[in-house]
Amino acid sequence: MRGKGIHYDTGTFPNGDSSRPSFEPRVVEQEIRAIARDLHCTAIRITGGDLDRIDLAARHAAAAGLEVWYSPFPCEMTDDEMLPHLVDAAGRAERLRRDGADVRFVTGCELSVFARGYLPGDTLADRIPVLGGPGREAALDGMPDKVNAFLREAVAAVRPVFGGPLTYASNPLDGVDWTPFDIVGLDAFRSLRNAAAYRDELREGLAHGKPVAILETGCCTYRGAGDHGGAGWFLAMEPDGVTLKPDLVRDEDEQVRHLDDLMTVFEEEGIDSVFWFSFAGYAHPHRRDGGPDLDLASYAIVKVFADDQDVPDRLRAYPDMPWEPKKAFHALADRYKAVEQRESGGGGRNGRAREALSAGGPFRRAPGRAPPAPGS
Repeated sequence: MRGKGIHYDTGTFPNGDSSRPSFEPRVVEQEIRAIARDLHCTAIRITGGDLDRIDLAARHAAAAGLEVWYSPFPCEMTDDEMLPHLVDAAGRAERLRRDGADVRFVTGCELSVFARGYLPGDTLADRIPVLGGPGREAALDGMPDKVNAFLREAVAAVRPVFGGPLTYASNPLDGVDWTPFDIVGLDAFRSLRNAAAYRDELREGLAHGKPVAILETGCCTYRGAGDHGGAGWFLAMEPDGVTLKPDLVRDEDEQVRHLDDLMTVFEEEGIDSVFWFSFAGYAHPHRRDGGPDLDLASYAIVKVFADDQDVPDRLRAYPDMPWEPKKAFHALADRYKAVEQRESGGGGRNGRAREALSAGGPFRRAPGRAPPAPGS
């Protein structure tokens, strides 16, 4: 496994609502330090709908020695709206690359579900029920043709702007033709529905003869969530999409078991890079008491505390952060550290990056490598 990564959300806008209402540069910098130093990551997929936010996070990540997968996530846009957005993002990614960062560009994410004009419905909340209703087959008819027509146009527009490798974050509904891309990008959630065929699905991606990146995978934080994979968040909520179901049982070990199972599969199948989904879920705060624990419906490996939760510093590993690690944080860190030690004997690029981070102070630029962090 070459790229040991994490998915990092700067704020996406499904249904028009931000998944990260508050975005503090100080917090972002410290989170990325933790990702490079404590999670033993070598790569980070930075997603979001606000390109200025992606830029800020990407420059901190590059300065920390991480490989940056620059991933605009244009939710609720039409094709005509997405194309100039992606070209703008590609230009920003190219500037970062020319400054010395190691950058890949992700040309959108799961168009069939998150973009407008593919499934019936103006918002994600309108479209998701279509996939479970009687009109599913009719709605999916011709989907790969529609998705690939736009992706060909997008790649043709992005290639002259961005000089690094290109990929796309696909789901099985997209039916992507990988010919125009350099990397096969899979949002590869495993559930009971596809568990028996999961390795075969990965091998289909590998059969293209290109590196395969798992751009999203994981499960929520309640007992049995691993059986639901990418649908876990939806099945955790009442039909109103807002209220948490009352019978869910918090189980951080569920995430650990799921992680251990899948990381073994990815290593055995020769996956190039993995981005565990996700670092933090700011739209799903954790409450120990006094209200719904929305973190149960979160895929994150840290639990973000609700504003009304006062946790004493003596009980905190990261007292300056609005979150604390879940068990999956430590499991992922141990896994990546073990992979790194096997591959490099305990040294290597990421080990040196963590040594620099541990020394404190502003990020320093290695010759010909990462650009300085914003404001440093």
